[in-house]
Amino acid sequence: MMKVLIVDDNAEMRRLLRGFVTLVAEAVYECEDGAQAVEAYAAENLTAADWVLMDIEMPRVDGLEATRQLKSIWPDARVCIVTGYDLPEWRDAAQAAGASGYVLKEELHAVRRLLCAQ
Repeated sequence: MMKVLIVDDNAEMRRLLRGFVTLVAEAVYECEDGAQAVEAYAAENLTAADWVLMDIEMPRVDGLEATRQLKSIWPDARVCIVTGYDLPEWRDAAQAAGASGYVLKEELHAVRRLLCAQ
């Protein structure tokens, strides 16, 4: 089993994501923005076997910047962007930031498949 860090400023979305990953994750942590995510990644000792499910639009530090920070400090970090925006430029930006996946919020079942495939 793995640890999963859910990063979204919407508490309801964090609850939904928690429901999708509970069966495959032994521990689930939550943050409201990218700044908290970088701190939590270090504090919870997450490893390359674990996942960060990251929204894009959040206050203070957005998901793309947080992904860049995580990947610069921990190159093996696995971040999946989970967003409501199906825009090619956002997909490209996520990939450039180092994200390992990009899932639309209306397709949350894909999150569990991604986690189970690893």
